[in-house]
This record gives sequence, C-alpha cells and structure tokens, in this order.
Amino acid sequence: MKVTYKSKKLEKRCTIARETIKVYGVNKAELIHQRIDQIKAADTVEHLVQYHIGRCHPLHDENNQRRTRRNQYAMDLGHPYRLVFEKIEEEIQIAEIQSIEDYH
Repeated sequence: MKVTYKSKKLEKRCTIARETIKVYGVNKAELIHQRIDQIKAADTVEHLVQYHIGRCHPLHDENNQRRTRRNQYAMDLGHPYRLVFEKIEEEIQIAEIQSIEDYH
C-alpha cells in the first residue's frame, strides 16, 4: 500500500529517525517504523486486520452506536499508544497516517 501523512509535521516525525527518537523515544520509534513498513508491505488494510498484523483493528466511536471514525484503523505501539491511519481509496489503497495517540 501507499502511505501518506495528514501533515508535514507528522510525516517528519514518522520518517526521519532522529526526529522520531527525539519525540517518542528509541523503543516507540522502532515500533513506529516497523508499523509503517508493515502497512507499506500489505496489499490491503483488510489483510492487516485479518492477520492481526500489529494488532490492526477498525476504530469506532466511544459508544459504538455509529461509526464516526469510518475507514480509520489503529495499530499497537505499546500500551497505551496507537498508530491511527485512514484508508483513503478502495481500488488503489492508500493509508494516510492520522496520528500517534493514546485514545483510551
């Protein structure tokens, strides 16, 4: 899959190793780069979910009554942080990295 980023700042934090380590520390930086590599290597988001790669799972709103985070998925980065991304297109799948956050 192709990977894009929500902002230039987030792209810099995720792609430049020195920046990633500075912001998130060595262990999280390694996991961030590993997860992004896993997204790039996957054919589809559904493949990531089906095989639980990085514990990939779809996101729902807090009360689970409606899907306000439609097409958004998360991968574990070590409790409680997650790499949140959105599936942009159906045919040629593009994953746009939205954030690295603790949404719990």
